[in-house]
Amino acid sequence: MTAPLDTEPAAAAAAGPGKDRDSHRGVPRYALAKAGGAVLSIAMVIVATFFVFRLIPGDPAIAYTRDVPLSPEQLDLLRRQMGLDKPLMQQFLDFVLRTVRLDLGTSYEYKRPVIDLIGERVGPTAVLVGTGLVISVSLGLWQGTRAAWKHGSRFDRLSTGISLVLWSVPTFWLGLLLLMVFAAGVGPIPGIFPTRGMEDIDAPDGPLYLLHVAHHLVLPCLTLVAVVYAQYLLVMRSSLLDEIGQDYVTTARAKGLRDDEVRRRHAVPNALLPTVTLVFINIGFVVGGAVSVETVYSWPGLGLLFYEAIKGPDFAVMQGTFIVVCTAVIIMNTLADVVYRVLDPRVRSV
Repeated sequence: MTAPLDTEPAAAAAAGPGKDRDSHRGVPRYALAKAGGAVLSIAMVIVATFFVFRLIPGDPAIAYTRDVPLSPEQLDLLRRQMGLDKPLMQQFLDFVLRTVRLDLGTSYEYKRPVIDLIGERVGPTAVLVGTGLVISVSLGLWQGTRAAWKHGSRFDRLSTGISLVLWSVPTFWLGLLLLMVFAAGVGPIPGIFPTRGMEDIDAPDGPLYLLHVAHHLVLPCLTLVAVVYAQYLLVMRSSLLDEIGQDYVTTARAKGLRDDEVRRRHAVPNALLPTVTLVFINIGFVVGGAVSVETVYSWPGLGLLFYEAIKGPDFAVMQGTFIVVCTAVIIMNTLADVVYRVLDPRVRSV
């Protein structure tokens, strides 16, 4: 007996070539159904964005002028120019039509199109969260695999306990702690990392610029990894523990395969499936970034942009950023469902 994933082609062949073709033919239909659901979800996000952000206290016209003294007549004129004098449903229809055309409005704070601001901030966020995601996945999978395979050992208890503690720590608190110790310096520990931003004014050019950015990236990335990698560790550990008890693992061991070979070739590939889904879902948050981390370290990404917009309040930036983040998460969730169905024949055949 071999792993369930390995036996599926044989079972499909025994049932006849038609069954295998039907299972693969069902994937495009499933993908189209999921895509339709994603479009509906995005439409609901757009609707919710318009009405929810209207509940935030603050006058956009006053926020736009930024404490510049204006007469009531001037404020009324400004509200008419911004379309705030129109009935609510007319404002909603205008908002939907603009959003469909990728026109997210103009920032009150920066006096620039929101779509341009978002485009500038996606890169720094992708660098921070993308790097953190790669490290978190690698660390979580390695520790989760080893903890499950040595279930009940000191390594299992220690790694699981540390990850749970870090996962429970507020992100902003951990960020401030690392900033105080390793950037400002405490006692004999010198401040060896920058306190804010992605680069300095006198940043070097060429290859040295990458090292300069990497130096700024250490503390924000460390904060993000510390609070994120636990979910990969716990999911991988739980999945692998389920696979260890399966008959095909017992059979592989009975055949005389080395323990390392059983883990690497049989148990781990099947246990990876739930983690693949989790990775795809978290990729969606690469666009959104980590608001707490970017705010603590003044990292110029989408998270910091959203935080600054809340302080305004800059409604156009808040709405645009929220729509972009939610759309990215919905798309990645949809891809996760489709990829899972493609990778796991047991799901595809249902």
